[in-house]
Amino acid sequence: MLFLEKLAPAIEQVDSSSGRIGSAVNRAIETLVPIIAKADVSRAARGKWLDRLWEAVQEDDMPYLEYLVEFWGELCASPEIASSWADHLSPTLTALWDHSARTGEFGYFKGTPACLGALFAAGRHDELLALIEKSEYQYKSWHNRVWGAKALAAAGKGVEAIRYAEDAKGLNAPLTAVAAFCEGVLLESGLADEAYARYAIDATYATTNLATFKAIVKKYPGKPKETVLRDLVASQPGQEGKWFAAAKDTGFFELAIELANRSPSDPRTLTRAARDFAAERPAFAMAAGMTALRGIANGWGYDITGIDVLDAYAAMMAAAGAAGVDESVVKADVQALIAASRGGEFVGQVLKRQLA
Repeated sequence: MLFLEKLAPAIEQVDSSSGRIGSAVNRAIETLVPIIAKADVSRAARGKWLDRLWEAVQEDDMPYLEYLVEFWGELCASPEIASSWADHLSPTLTALWDHSARTGEFGYFKGTPACLGALFAAGRHDELLALIEKSEYQYKSWHNRVWGAKALAAAGKGVEAIRYAEDAKGLNAPLTAVAAFCEGVLLESGLADEAYARYAIDATYATTNLATFKAIVKKYPGKPKETVLRDLVASQPGQEGKWFAAAKDTGFFELAIELANRSPSDPRTLTRAARDFAAERPAFAMAAGMTALRGIANGWGYDITGIDVLDAYAAMMAAAGAAGVDESVVKADVQALIAASRGGEFVGQVLKRQLA
């Protein structure tokens, strides 16, 4: 509690233009909220905690603690406390949205997510849906509508919840978040095949293609990994090469090379694969090294230097040795690649001594 109270004042003068501080604060909030929510304290003590947090949110002008308000219903920890907060906040929010609907003027209230979350946690779902409807005088905001969708799902109205959520799609709507909610409703209903077909790819985003693939596989353990991978590849036409690492790490070596040759793939990634698998899978390593050289000759990769060419060639030759392939055959293949590539002159110049 003390940490959250003092956090914003402590860092408000620190340059956060990169966004890293905000991300760190959000992670801290996600870590601390469950601890506060599950703490075994009296209703009076929890009430004081919430008052302190609310004051910290109101005094935070950056605002670093804005994300904390999204968890207000959870922080209340009981329907009774949540209902009390809903009674406290809903008149202000109702008046704001009624005024905006009459005048067309946009109004902002820091307590909007807290109010909606409290109504949800209190089980006052009909009142929540009616209040959200007041906010839709101009457009349907997923930020508000997600609470209505949660209310419908909690009431066992999965089909209505999905329809309600999808109705929020439009300009600037967070499509990944909408899809993730709908996917979750179907998964909780035991409809994994439908969830996968309709939402799995749109609902899953990670920092890398490999991480995205692993996330979907984890959610759908009954779905063949190759099916998932091929569906992901098909969802991004023209970017097949970017799925090389996912295919390679899953053991689909032939598919990995096929993907790497269909569209640009990072030559350094291919070279590392050639080096790592030279002894274990020399045929795959040779193909990866050759594809790396072809990619360099065709302009793939960033800040490519002669060292990258030499690394790819060395990895490929090591794999050829492990496979028992004659060195002259590999050299002939490399020379043919150089002759057929638009940027082959650079590769040929770097490998002039090796190919002599």
